[in-house]
Amino acid sequence: MKPVPPTMNLKQFMASREVLKLYRGFLRTIKLIPDQADRDYMKNWVRSDFKTYKNVTDDLQLKALMAHGENSLRELQKNLARAH
Repeated sequence: MKPVPPTMNLKQFMASREVLKLYRGFLRTIKLIPDQADRDYMKNWVRSDFKTYKNVTDDLQLKALMAHGENSLRELQKNLARAH
């Protein structure tokens, strides 16, 4: 029998929603990259980063990672807009 994962409190739930929103934002933006090899590279990079930090529970570290991720997403979107 599989062990039941511990339930999240409201703060953890809200943080997980924000992380998922950021992840989806990256995936949607990556679809706009014209070159398939570049799309694959970026998708693998994003997956790897999110997997690396998926067990972070420290609030300060989580906030810093989210801020870095949001800035990276904005930068990617800006660069793609310039390219078109």
